[in-house]
Amino acid sequence: MKIVIVTGSSRGLGASTALECARRGMGVIVTYNGSPEKASEVAEAIAAIGGKAAVLQLDVGDSQSFPDFCKAVSKQLEAVWQRETFDALVNNAGYGLYAPIADVTEEQFDGLFNVHLKGPFFLTQALLPLMEAGGHVINVTSATSRVATAGVAPYAAFKGGLEVLTRYMAKEFGARGIRANSVAPGAIRTELGGGLNQEFEALLADQTALGRVGEPEEIGGVIAGLLSEENRWINAQNIEVAGGYII
Repeated sequence: MKIVIVTGSSRGLGASTALECARRGMGVIVTYNGSPEKASEVAEAIAAIGGKAAVLQLDVGDSQSFPDFCKAVSKQLEAVWQRETFDALVNNAGYGLYAPIADVTEEQFDGLFNVHLKGPFFLTQALLPLMEAGGHVINVTSATSRVATAGVAPYAAFKGGLEVLTRYMAKEFGARGIRANSVAPGAIRTELGGGLNQEFEALLADQTALGRVGEPEEIGGVIAGLLSEENRWINAQNIEVAGGYII
């Protein structure tokens, strides 16, 4: 059984990814920052379909907490799966901020940087010793790094950096057979940035070739599929899953 760690998996894309991985027979470590109840609900949903899950707290914006998180991962791997290693890491945790460049504060900038670029960098580094040879890192990026959308400059810039980092991970981890890819969602119906109101959703749908916004499971399914053996030759790629957003 493959075991995957999905950061920020108490809701939204992360929860969908966790469930889709479990449906494909993977064990899942669900992480949350401030919503333990939601994370437990995801773990219960996984158990309901015959899967196994563990739940751990993780603040991706606090790199000083990563050594303790790795210790907790080791304990759960042994307790739940009788393993010393895991197979895949999905760097998904994140949040949105909508403000023009002129209004973004340094504190806001640093917060987004810590979660969307610094966090995935150092969390991946910290977990590498526990990752099985032949494993996989998937970084969740964003279509906003391809299409300039007013009000999301720091978020998009760091997601663009994460896309570049993905290629470097593929280059440097390849000697151990570890793949690295990124998945870039377009407009998705989640709670990120406060969710979509009716007017904004209609605008995004109008800018998308398929005429609607996406659903979380449409991203989770792609991520889970990338982790499967039939896609083992896909490496160092950024895969946009956006229904044809601004093409």
